[in-house]
Amino acid sequence: MAESLVGKVPPKLFKIGEVMSHTGISRQTIHDYTVGGFIEEDARTPAGHRLYGEWVFERLAKIRGLQAEGHSLKKIKQLIDEGKI
Repeated sequence: MAESLVGKVPPKLFKIGEVMSHTGISRQTIHDYTVGGFIEEDARTPAGHRLYGEWVFERLAKIRGLQAEGHSLKKIKQLIDEGKI
């Protein structure tokens, strides 16, 4: 019988370059979103590089979608702070 891997497989973490290549969002914008509190890093490498979890792709897509609908970054940040996105 196979042993369950639930809770034993570490989550996948992505370096900023990987996030950039999957989303098309620039390094500077990802950095700005991190500093601005729109997204947060999940960990850092021993060299201090930011690492992001898989959740970041959905969050970035939501941010970009809301921007495309005409919402300001201030409004988007408010929605994030309220836990609505």
